Amino acid sequence: MQKKDPAELTIQAFADHHVITPPNRLRNVVRLIDEKNLDDPIALAEKALAGLSDEFSKWMAIECDRLVAAHAAILKNGFTPATRDELFRAAHDIKGDAATFEYPAAAAGAESLCRIIEHSPALDRVPTELIAYHINAIQAIVREHASPGTEAIAKEINRKLRLVADEYLATVNQDRPEHLEAILAPSIAPTE
Repeated sequence: MQKKDPAELTIQAFADHHVITPPNRLRNVVRLIDEKNLDDPIALAEKALAGLSDEFSKWMAIECDRLVAAHAAILKNGFTPATRDELFRAAHDIKGDAATFEYPAAAAGAESLCRIIEHSPALDRVPTELIAYHINAIQAIVREHASPGTEAIAKEINRKLRLVADEYLATVNQDRPEHLEAILAPSIAPTE
């Protein structure tokens, strides 16, 4: 049997169908490497993160400052679509970045704040203390995260924040069952 050129289109005809085999142009771009030189992409990513880890505390401080500034804008101007969105984005970014930046306990408080913003029917009626408690807790968790014994304290603070937020959201959403289901769902943020 004669070898076919892989860059050539082949068509095989059968009584009831045709099989078309397109050329395999990937063979020209694939680089074969020796098995002893395999790069582990996960190890490479972890190595890159380790190189950046000195910056994590600065980046987390910037995220907290952004959250505080968003809250200050709300206190000054009230809830507008712009101030609401900035507060939500700041809290959401902390929720997403906390584990990567080695502040996993900050994620739960940020998630709880996001839930309040998402599920409150009227943000201007949310008790200002409830939002302030979340922001203060996130700041404290970030500020004190390296201190001994703070993990248990942060876990308890987050548990209480979530409890108070859930109680508030369940009360204000009594006539909105589609929100109650989301409110009563378990947290997706890491708790440990």
